[in-house]
Amino acid sequence: MAPKVLISDKLSPAAIEIFRSRGIETDVKTGLSPAELRAIIGDYEGLAIRSATKVTKELLDETTNLKVVGRAGIGVDNVDIKAATTRGVVVMNTPFGNAITTAEHAIAMMFALARQLPEASTSTRAGRWEKNRFMGVELTAKTLGIIGCGNIGSIVADRAVGLKMKVIAYDPFLSDKRAVELGVEKVELPEIFARADFITLHTPLVEGTRYIINRDAISAMKPGVRIINCARGGLVDETALLEGLQSGKVAGAALDVFEVEPAKENPLFALENVVCTPHLGASTAEAQENVALQVAEQMSDYLLTGAVANAINMPAISAEDAPRVRPYMELARRLGEFAGQLTQAKDGVITHVTIEYEGTVSQLNHKPLTAAALAGLMAPMITGANMVNAPVLARERGIEVTETVHDRVSEYQTLIRLTIATKTNTRSVSGTLFAGSKPRLVEIKGIPVEADFGRHMLYVTNQDKPGFIGRFGDTLAAAGLNIATFHLGRATAGGDAICLVSLDESVPEEVLESVRGLPLVMQATALTF
Repeated sequence: MAPKVLISDKLSPAAIEIFRSRGIETDVKTGLSPAELRAIIGDYEGLAIRSATKVTKELLDETTNLKVVGRAGIGVDNVDIKAATTRGVVVMNTPFGNAITTAEHAIAMMFALARQLPEASTSTRAGRWEKNRFMGVELTAKTLGIIGCGNIGSIVADRAVGLKMKVIAYDPFLSDKRAVELGVEKVELPEIFARADFITLHTPLVEGTRYIINRDAISAMKPGVRIINCARGGLVDETALLEGLQSGKVAGAALDVFEVEPAKENPLFALENVVCTPHLGASTAEAQENVALQVAEQMSDYLLTGAVANAINMPAISAEDAPRVRPYMELARRLGEFAGQLTQAKDGVITHVTIEYEGTVSQLNHKPLTAAALAGLMAPMITGANMVNAPVLARERGIEVTETVHDRVSEYQTLIRLTIATKTNTRSVSGTLFAGSKPRLVEIKGIPVEADFGRHMLYVTNQDKPGFIGRFGDTLAAAGLNIATFHLGRATAGGDAICLVSLDESVPEEVLESVRGLPLVMQATALTF
C-alpha cells in the first residue's frame, strides 16, 4: 500500500508532483486549525510543513501511522522535537535549500544599515532632499563579527571577505582548518564583542544561545557597533538592544526576526536607526522552490527506501547507502530482539549495552545500526520503540551504550556482537549475513550456534547430557508442534548447551512450562520475530 503524505502548508506544485510521481498518495490541505489537523493526522505516514503548522505534542499524540515530519526550511521551532522523538517520528529540515538566500539577506541588511537606505528612501519619496542627513559608513576595512559560522554564516563570511572586510568568527564547531579555508579569524565570543564594527548572528536558538546578545554583551561591545539578526528571534534581548540604541552605544540594528512573530508592534519600530523586515531571510522564489523540492525528495526517500537525510533526531543514511545498509540494520535489529526477549524473560534490569562491529560492517556508518539494535532490544519491553526513539529510551533508563569498531580480521566476512549486562547477568549474541543479505545467528553466550532467524523460535539452555533431545522432541510432538529447523551448540562436552529450534507456530504457555520441567533444562524461552 502506498504511503500517504499530508501537505499542510503551501508548497510549490513541483514538490507535490515529486511525491505523486514517486507513487506517494498526497493530500494538500492548508490553513487547517489545530483541531482539524488532529482529526485527520492519523491517516498519514508523512507530514510536510513550512512554519505555519505547529507540530505539537497534542498533535503527535493523535498520530498512529506518522513516520516523518518534513520542514521545508531550516528552523524547526514549530516542531516539538522531544515529543516527535518519543513517538518515533523522524523530523527532517532542509538546511541547504535557503542558505544562500538567507546569507544574501544578511548582507543586504548590512548594506541597508550602513547607508541608512530605508530612511533615505522614505525621505526622498516624501519630497525631501536631505543629503546631509544620511551620512553612512563604508564596509571596506571594517571588522565583521560572525556568531555562528555554519552553512549560512560561512556564506556570509565568503561574501564579506569579497567586500574587503576583516572577518572574525565565533563558533564552537568551527575547526582551525575550516577557518583558514574561509579566510576568517577564529575567536572567542568576548573578542567578537570587543573588536567587531558589525555583528551578524547565524546560530540556532537553543538554551545556550538565547539572549546571546544581552545587556552585558552590548556593554562589552565597541561604541557605534551595528547588529544584524537574520537567524532567530530570541538570540537578541530586544529590551537591552533598545536601550543600547537609545543610548548611542549601538549605532544601528537590522532585524529580520523577532522574539514575537508576527511582529505587529515593537518599541524598536519607532527608532530611525533600526531596519526591519518581516522574516524575509528565505523569501526568494529560488529558495522557496529549493526547500520545497528538497523536503519532498527527502521524505519520499525515507518513506520508500529508508534513506535519512538532514534529520534532527536520527542518524543519516544516504539514498545510495540505504539499500546496502538495510541488511545490516535488519541483522542488528534481530540481534537486539533476540537479546531483549531473553532479558525480558529473565526479568533483568539492563545496565549496559555493548555493540561490536567487525569485518565489512566496521567500514559502514554504524550509528543507524546501533539505533536499530537498540530498537530491537527495547521493542519487547516498550510498545512503539523504534530507531528514532530507542537511543533516547535507553538514556532515560540509565542504560550505558558502548560502540566498538574492530579493524581486525573477523572469522566471518561481517560480524555484529551485542552484549547485554544486567545487575545479575551478562549475555552476548552474535550474528552475520549469509549470502550478503540473510541475517544468521552464529554465537550465543560465547557458544557457537549456526541458526537462521525463524518467525517462531524456542530457545533452551540445558546440561549436555544424554536423553535431553529425545525428551524435548517428544514433548513438542505430543503438543502437535512441528520443528522447522533444529540447532545445537555447547560450551564443552557435558557442560552448558544451547538448543534453538524454529517452529511452524507459536509455543503455547503450557508447552513452554512442560519444556521447562524436563530434566537437564535450565531455561526455556519462546521467541517471536
